[in-house]
Amino acid sequence: MHFAAMAGETAISKMLVTAFVSMLPILELRAAIPLGVSLGLNVWTATLISLIGNILPVPFIIIFIKRILNWLSKKSRFMQKLVDKRVEKTLRHKEKLTKGEFIGLMIFVAIPLPGTGAWTGALLAALLDVRLKTAFTSILLGVIIAGILVSGITFGFASLLR
Repeated sequence: MHFAAMAGETAISKMLVTAFVSMLPILELRAAIPLGVSLGLNVWTATLISLIGNILPVPFIIIFIKRILNWLSKKSRFMQKLVDKRVEKTLRHKEKLTKGEFIGLMIFVAIPLPGTGAWTGALLAALLDVRLKTAFTSILLGVIIAGILVSGITFGFASLLR
């Protein structure tokens, strides 16, 4: 099935699909920007919608993730192992923040590679008790940089100037 058929034919539905994909962990804007363009959105619209969608879950992750992880670990031994593994994997990036919490988090989120991004950055900020305002601003700037990089790498930096 073609993505345009899946998303319907309206610009709003294409934007909603793009925003939804950018909210998903792992996929985030790395998948959403190319998807949005494949649906027929121009690069700038796909990038802007992806940026908005990608940053929306961040404050909720920072505020609630510790409680959610704690609740999940109490549900079963299996869930506890999953949570412990995710936390351990995320905390491996701790050193990247110690030199400069704000800049370190921003750069970590800005690198458009698997295992980085807004979700992991927000989880890391929450686990390290980074203040919400600091974490959100840093992650927002990282998401903007990542969006520009993904758009530029995927569609060519020259196309962004058009």
